[in-house]
Amino acid sequence: MSSSTPESEPLIRLLWRAHNWFRAALVDTLEAQDGEANISAAHVTLLSQLPPEGVSIAELARRLGVSAPTAHQWVHELAGMGVVTVESDPRSTRSKLVRLSAAGTRRRAETLEMLAGLEDALARRIGADNVTALRAALEAPWGSPESAAADTDPATRQRR
Repeated sequence: MSSSTPESEPLIRLLWRAHNWFRAALVDTLEAQDGEANISAAHVTLLSQLPPEGVSIAELARRLGVSAPTAHQWVHELAGMGVVTVESDPRSTRSKLVRLSAAGTRRRAETLEMLAGLEDALARRIGADNVTALRAALEAPWGSPESAAADTDPATRQRR
């Protein structure tokens, strides 16, 4: 028997759509500011996962869920734009660290201001209370993915 109410979309799809909304809006904002889009949506995603202390290309690939060659290509493109540097990792002779350049650090500060503006725009669209609640839910400690996987086991849920 079918239900008259549509099935809810999985939360992961909604989160991905929200990520893409911010990413596309940021690229559009950068394009409007610069007159052309030198930084792609993929670059924006990579830069969002780049910690201040730097990270290896392999770790960036893991964080982004892409192959190491793809992450390497994006890093190479950003290095060519002067946004990141690739340096020897003092902890490993086989690894390179990707870090923001001085220009990349300035650009990150500008980008954070743009993101704050986009967050304000979102608050006007869906309500400030909704944005506050969304931020609180995303900042709450979720526990490890492994513990969440254990919680999905039907045998575990029945014992509660």
